[in-house]
Amino acid sequence: MTGILLQINRSPGGLPKRPVAGPVMLTREGIDGDRQRNLKYHGGPDKAVLMVAAEKLDQLQADGFEVIGGSLGENLTVRGLDTARWRSGQRYRIGEDAVIELTTLRVPCSNLHVYQPAIKAELYDARCKAGNPETPKWAGGGFYARVIHEGLLIAGAPVSLVSEMA
Repeated sequence: MTGILLQINRSPGGLPKRPVAGPVMLTREGIDGDRQRNLKYHGGPDKAVLMVAAEKLDQLQADGFEVIGGSLGENLTVRGLDTARWRSGQRYRIGEDAVIELTTLRVPCSNLHVYQPAIKAELYDARCKAGNPETPKWAGGGFYARVIHEGLLIAGAPVSLVSEMA
């Protein structure tokens, strides 16, 4: 499974995260220069970055939500990866050196209400949290990841699945 890194996003804390122009370092703590406002729920080693599929943003836009890359608080906006197959423990190489490991589904917080409260239901199906692999609709609201190998990121880099489980 191979896709492309469309956009790298960061902020001084809060939403939206803004696109980074040019290369940026991915460290164990996440995107260089990115901050999270509420460290109880965001950030830390197991939630160093949030990856969201551009296809999900496209679908949200078609449904009337005014979102663009970075609006959902994602650090990595990717295209061409099948989000229905995203699972904890999968490792993805981004560019030449960086490797992330998916850790947990993102649970949308109330900060996203700025895009309408209904967006939470579009991003997260509670049955997934219960571990039901047969959930008919994983809403594709994003996946947190830890950084396995640091590296320089640049928009346009390939994103490739390198292993299913750690």
